[in-house]
Amino acid sequence: MKYDIIGDIHGCYQELLQLIARLGYEKQGDVFIHPENRKLAFVGDAMDRGPESLNVLRLLFALQDAGILYYSPGNHCNKLFRYFKGNDVQLTHGLEVTVDEWQQLHKPERQQFRKRYIHFYEQLPHYQQLENDLIVAHAGLKAEMIGKPLSKGIAVFVLYGDITGRFHADGRPVRRDWAKSYRGQKWVVYGHTPTAEPYFVNRTVNIDTGCVFGGSLTAFRFPEKEIVSVPSLQPYQPDRFHIYS
Repeated sequence: MKYDIIGDIHGCYQELLQLIARLGYEKQGDVFIHPENRKLAFVGDAMDRGPESLNVLRLLFALQDAGILYYSPGNHCNKLFRYFKGNDVQLTHGLEVTVDEWQQLHKPERQQFRKRYIHFYEQLPHYQQLENDLIVAHAGLKAEMIGKPLSKGIAVFVLYGDITGRFHADGRPVRRDWAKSYRGQKWVVYGHTPTAEPYFVNRTVNIDTGCVFGGSLTAFRFPEKEIVSVPSLQPYQPDRFHIYS
């Protein structure tokens, strides 16, 4: 099977449609199908911060209903799930944008959407193992974690990365660059940390190229290991991009 793995979307629905078209997919009903039977996959964080989170999610719901969704949930996905379940979560870091969009719906549609999202999230694996040599995990996955029974440590790692316990001034956690020490044979495709260009190191690639911050929306084609991107339609925020050292 061949895959087109798409980085963090964060509500950038128009860019998503452009990228899917550039990758050669054709709309059939509510979903997109590739004439060569390629499959779309996603590193998570479909929502928050951007202008059309609900439309992105509606497309993912349709892919799930059709049995062709390959999606690895991120920390923003988890936070929206906890919010919809009634947990006490802070409406910050872009969740407030999604919630405001959701609250614009009429009440019956609002409740239907909430239930559909809960169902969507509960069906998702913590990360995707696609083929024998491809892993898709939101914030990454260490080689020694692959295939192991799910633990709290693995669950936290795939959502947040290799966090240190320290925080930046704006509240974002300080993360280690786990990929530098990755020595696994499987490719790990991830996102979570916005960077100006796809970040390749060892057999890993970070494809969150900060679309919602004015960068681009990126896909990694596997097994070709090619990059396809479309430019963002959002305002450019240079301070939001991580620089690997």
